[in-house]
Amino acid sequence: MWTAKEIPDLTGRTAVVTGASGGIGVPTALALAAHGARVVLTARDPGRGRAALEEIRAKVPGAAVEVGALDLSDLGSVRAFAETVREPLDLLVNNAGVGPMPRGTTADGFETQFGVNHLGHFALTGLLMPRLLAAPAARVVTVSSGAHAFGEIDFDDLGLERGYGSWAAYGRSKLANLLFALELQRRAEASGATLLSLAAHPGTTATGILRTGRPLSVLMRLLLRSPAKGALPSLYAATSPEAEGGQYVGPGPRVLRPSARAADPAVAARLWEVSEELTGVRFAES
Repeated sequence: MWTAKEIPDLTGRTAVVTGASGGIGVPTALALAAHGARVVLTARDPGRGRAALEEIRAKVPGAAVEVGALDLSDLGSVRAFAETVREPLDLLVNNAGVGPMPRGTTADGFETQFGVNHLGHFALTGLLMPRLLAAPAARVVTVSSGAHAFGEIDFDDLGLERGYGSWAAYGRSKLANLLFALELQRRAEASGATLLSLAAHPGTTATGILRTGRPLSVLMRLLLRSPAKGALPSLYAATSPEAEGGQYVGPGPRVLRPSARAADPAVAARLWEVSEELTGVRFAES
């Protein structure tokens, strides 16, 4: 079974990991830094970001890590962070996310789960695309979920104003993540770019994303993966020489087959166009 010990030497590579102040973000950033990458940990909460930074430096003395302020629920914050990245970017791990929650809206008026999990990362990736294309073989890894299989995208009701369910909204946002990752790969291939786009499914992991207001049962806790194990699909997708663009990597790690909805290129293309309109971000040739 593939483990983080098989990550190749990443010296000279630069990585951005969103949501790196908790959950699977910390072990993802830790493993990349331990293998030589310069890692930018993004965090909405500066205090949690500094705590994650200190944890990584304690475990990897001399690690090249820094914290960047990023709130994916605010496109202004997304733009501000993207402007701080001024050099070629080898790896972007779109890891941050919010889980099933009561309906809310982002600073820009989008339904929160769709706005944070999909639109925030869509905009960030688009704004960083010139830096990604400046690297010789960049990768973008977007964390989705098995929950994408029950997600549906109604383009006539993206705000879920006709009826809101927290898990339905979560599944929809994770479906959008996977549609985006696969469409980015199609566009990269069409343009001849060397960039690879992959998606990852961490499995049911013991992270804050499962805090739905009810305590987890003892059995549930026993069945949950640790954050370190939950990070393995992302790390495999991000670093393995055997990983290929367009793959959806799940627990194991092993390559999974996306649902039929996620593999629909027509829906993906429409979602891309709508996402550009909503965020105002248009991608450089990828």
